[in-house]
Amino acid sequence: MSTLTIEDALKLQVGADIRLADIDPASTPGLKGSGDKLDKRLDKSQDDIKDELEDLQERLFANHRAGTNPGSVLIVLQGMDTSGKGGAVKALYRALDPQGIRLASFGKPTEAEQQHDFLWRVRKQLPEPGMIGIFDRSHYEDVLIQRVEEIATPEVIEQRYTDIAEFEKELAQQGTRVLKFMLHISPEFQKENLIERLEKSEKHWKYDPSDIEARLKWEDYQRAYEIAIQRTATDESPWFVVPSDNKDYARLVVQLVLLDTLQKMNLDWPSAPVDAETELERVKALPDDPRD
Repeated sequence: MSTLTIEDALKLQVGADIRLADIDPASTPGLKGSGDKLDKRLDKSQDDIKDELEDLQERLFANHRAGTNPGSVLIVLQGMDTSGKGGAVKALYRALDPQGIRLASFGKPTEAEQQHDFLWRVRKQLPEPGMIGIFDRSHYEDVLIQRVEEIATPEVIEQRYTDIAEFEKELAQQGTRVLKFMLHISPEFQKENLIERLEKSEKHWKYDPSDIEARLKWEDYQRAYEIAIQRTATDESPWFVVPSDNKDYARLVVQLVLLDTLQKMNLDWPSAPVDAETELERVKALPDDPRD
């Protein structure tokens, strides 16, 4: 049975020539089939990487606890409403140790946040060394929503592309690997999700009438994404456009790219701060019951 590989996931990296219209949101590049067969392949791919992903995350965390600076990883999740950002976050929490994750979500800026540069609130949520950070929406909202809704002027938006590129370059220089994912869905798939949110009472809380307004500007948002990706895609902080009508496929791609990044960090277990053999003999010499 064929499985999705790291090489398959890395092929979804895009650059300045990105055209979203050329990417089928319903496709599953690297995997063939549909229905139960495809589901089984996705499950097998997930099983194949789970242990190594957990091991490498623990090494990352352990190195920081041992006093070294192994760096950090920042996962940026973007996409239209109902694209599966929340589900991707939950999948990462299931695959990793929560104590090594820092999650931040970015909605409309508060009045206090509006008194500062748009990156101010983002800097406060960056992962520390040894941690994996996840942004559910991010600083890109300030060149997506604000561009389409004309909240900021074209001149301000243009400057923000430069500011974002410099910010992410700075993060790379400080040892943070930035991985950016656009979860790319079709309008048909989004409509199905919106209907589900209204038909199922347990999902009513997810529905926001403003989603309809954004949907009516679908092409404007697609163009805004294209421009943002074109201006900020680099080898240091790559963009991946992930077909996401199949949400399990999209979640697996995110984990495979993360796995590749952790592998390339060459993380060894940190050395013991004491003589392990001596301490082992001391522990073995202890009485089984300290009350004896």
